[in-house]
Amino acid sequence: MTLKGRGAQIQTHNKFLKNRADYSHPEGIDEPENNPYKTQFLIETAKTVVNKITSPDVGMEYSVNPYQGCEHGCVYCYARNTHEYYGLSAGIDFESKIMVKTNAPDLLRKQFDHPKWKPAVISFSGNTDCYQPAEKKFKLTRQLLEICLEYGNPASIITKNSLVLRDIDILQEMASKNLVSVYLSVTTLQESIRQKLEPRTATAQKRLQAIQQLSEARIPVGVMAAPMIPFINAHEMPDILKAAAEHGAKRASYIFVRLNGSIGIIFEDWIRQHFPDHAERVLNNIKNAHGGQLNDSRFGTRMKGEGHMAEIISRQFTQLHKKLFGAFPKTPYDFSHFRRPEKGQLSLF
Repeated sequence: MTLKGRGAQIQTHNKFLKNRADYSHPEGIDEPENNPYKTQFLIETAKTVVNKITSPDVGMEYSVNPYQGCEHGCVYCYARNTHEYYGLSAGIDFESKIMVKTNAPDLLRKQFDHPKWKPAVISFSGNTDCYQPAEKKFKLTRQLLEICLEYGNPASIITKNSLVLRDIDILQEMASKNLVSVYLSVTTLQESIRQKLEPRTATAQKRLQAIQQLSEARIPVGVMAAPMIPFINAHEMPDILKAAAEHGAKRASYIFVRLNGSIGIIFEDWIRQHFPDHAERVLNNIKNAHGGQLNDSRFGTRMKGEGHMAEIISRQFTQLHKKLFGAFPKTPYDFSHFRRPEKGQLSLF
């Protein structure tokens, strides 16, 4: 049985827990009202919200994640493993039990007010998508962006959700001061693939429309083609980059799929259900790009892979970027706008 609206089709075992709980028969007549897959929002009082990024190949200094877990349900999501630290599963739990850090705006303001804080780019969605469905209700990302604008601290955003357009007023004002950049992640242009691979994300067409509207508003916007999965969506890279360029994207990036920890189990179960004829071919090509394993934690190679398939994708991307976008530009963030509001001064928001 395929779970509609969910990427993961199983609950993987949490390696930190001694015991295991399974729900094997969701159609059981003895539990007609018990739906373990219904999304739950769990309010969390976080201690910190700004995370220092120490990985040398991520390209981020700091990240902010107002939500833990993500209802988008992307089956390949590297953030799934973090749910195990909460005593939950990286499988269905990750996309159905969403931690909401309601005090995130207060924590960000506290961070900016600290005398040792020096303005640096805050990356939104370094872990889970800041514009996932929960954001429509809780509006934490909007509040966080308001604070970035108030203090003049730069921010970068990556999302799969067209909800980013809701905040175009803030983003436009930030862009006028060189304080923001936005990436829309586009994994596939085929709707039938998207529905299986990342079921609760915006359609590719909506993401492209978001790129166009952001570009027309003079907000620096690019496309992230990620992850590229051999024989699932990697062949779409030229079409994805071309479509993004035609809609106003000024830059692009990509990541080769890697499946660390429980994600390998989830992905293998998923592909054997949805693409059984291609499963071995896909899995073997992923392994060939990561030293014979589905997982890869080696800095410098884990994001792009190695070997024949990875090299083909890398060369293709480089040629396409040069043709469609030109050189790889750096966003000229302006750190001179950073100011701490004077004590007693009312917030602009």
